[in-house]
Amino acid sequence: MSYLVDQSIERLKYNNVRITPQRHAILEYLIDKDTHPTADDVYQALESRFPSMSVATVYNNLRLFIELGLVKEMKYGDSSSRFDFSSTEHYHAICTECGKIEDIYYPGLDDVEVVASNLTGFEVTSHRLEIYGLCPDCQRK
Repeated sequence: MSYLVDQSIERLKYNNVRITPQRHAILEYLIDKDTHPTADDVYQALESRFPSMSVATVYNNLRLFIELGLVKEMKYGDSSSRFDFSSTEHYHAICTECGKIEDIYYPGLDDVEVVASNLTGFEVTSHRLEIYGLCPDCQRK
């Protein structure tokens, strides 16, 4: 994991972004926790280490990370956005009962944008695949 943190810090430096302790902690949290947290989750997890940090600081840093391609924002209807460190292209399985999100890595879909472009003539800029169902914990309930 520290490799991903180091690599991300280098990308920030390359883009002339100052590495503050808060930025470093937010990035490290997103990499270490694969729970797809909300901005509020990040804030609550780090507020004891950074008592003067505001929720706005977390949002601003998440926006910066999104602009630089380090993080993806996952929007689902009216609920809070979730944030995902994006080191590799992957998809998501989402529990319709508890909201848990699991990453799915499926290399077979790597060329889906090319195929879609060839079939439709669209200039494809991105794609998103989500699978919905009940997670193992909710199935046991």
